[in-house]
Amino acid sequence: MKLFYLANIRMPTEKAHGLQIMQNCEAFAQNGVQVTLYAAQRVNTPELRAVRDVHAHYGVAANFAVRRLPCLDLFALGRAQQLAFGIQAATYTLVLLILMCFRRAEVYYSRDVLTLVALSLIKPRRRLVYEAHALSKSRLGKWLQGLCVQRVGLVVAITGHLAEQLQKRGAQHVMVEHDGFRAERFADLPSQSAARQAHTLPAEAFIVGYVGRLHTMSMSKGVDVLIDAIAESGCPISLCLVGGPDDMAAHLRERWRAHGLPAADFLYAGQVPPPQVPSYIAAFDVCALPLPYTEHFAYYASPLKLFEYMCVGKPILASDLPAIAEVVRHEESALLCAPDDRVAFSAALTHLFEDAALRARLGAAAKAESAHYAWAARAARILGAARSR
Repeated sequence: MKLFYLANIRMPTEKAHGLQIMQNCEAFAQNGVQVTLYAAQRVNTPELRAVRDVHAHYGVAANFAVRRLPCLDLFALGRAQQLAFGIQAATYTLVLLILMCFRRAEVYYSRDVLTLVALSLIKPRRRLVYEAHALSKSRLGKWLQGLCVQRVGLVVAITGHLAEQLQKRGAQHVMVEHDGFRAERFADLPSQSAARQAHTLPAEAFIVGYVGRLHTMSMSKGVDVLIDAIAESGCPISLCLVGGPDDMAAHLRERWRAHGLPAADFLYAGQVPPPQVPSYIAAFDVCALPLPYTEHFAYYASPLKLFEYMCVGKPILASDLPAIAEVVRHEESALLCAPDDRVAFSAALTHLFEDAALRARLGAAAKAESAHYAWAARAARILGAARSR
């Protein structure tokens, strides 16, 4: 069985979707499928242009091929971004269509509606699978997404609410599959003390950790509220941030200092290679996901960090948003607080700081539930549904 994963993205990329796509390709291949990832040949950052082995960069097995398709990428010019995106997407899709006239697979898998709508003109629609991560809002976006979900054989929605909305747009065959984690990354975790030593983190500190980008599309990820909550709690808590960008981290550091919190307790690791992330999580006492309320975060987000926190078996402190509550339950496998509620987060932090038994119970419950979200298990369910079409 052949599966072509079609992704109009820079590869590698500093964004989370690159890791998600690479790990999913690996997971499909682990299920006995011959996988080829067709990404775009786009202008990349100097740091990522230096990456020679994309599989090693993402810490995945080289059990699938990566091919890059030429396209007209004008983003580097820094002007008319919307027009540049349209030209880039159109040229990638055109080159892909020409290539696919000479390539055959049992499954054509993509997160890109334009790609799948175009492919539906030349490939059997029952073989097309759309993995949906958002609900399009613009007039053109709604039309394209509606056309896409009606023309593919299977829609994979990452939240239940998204699945419901896509059914209203005409999707007939929909399954809900949240994001997940790569089990192999977490197979040989160091102890907490060894992880702290490896990353030069304070051995005796109580560390609340956050992994991932500190903002998305200029939207806060809630770390500012988390800092306010730490200050409110009065507990001797250190904060470790693993991610970027640096300018946002500098802003958060200033917020930390403005509260009079000890400078040494603000621990900024920056953006680290994906294979290092599990050992950072192992070093934490509590893992935080303090997302603010936005429609996207509430109904259409399935953060990779949530599943990685679960896999390590750490107590999770997160915002009580519908998409998060589909995965973890308050006081059973996490503590959930009203988003943007500094007082609620402060009380939860104090509770976690003072109650080691609670931390152990929440972490164990999250770890027990994490097996369902392993990428290989998720891929097996998707392939089973795709084969039945």
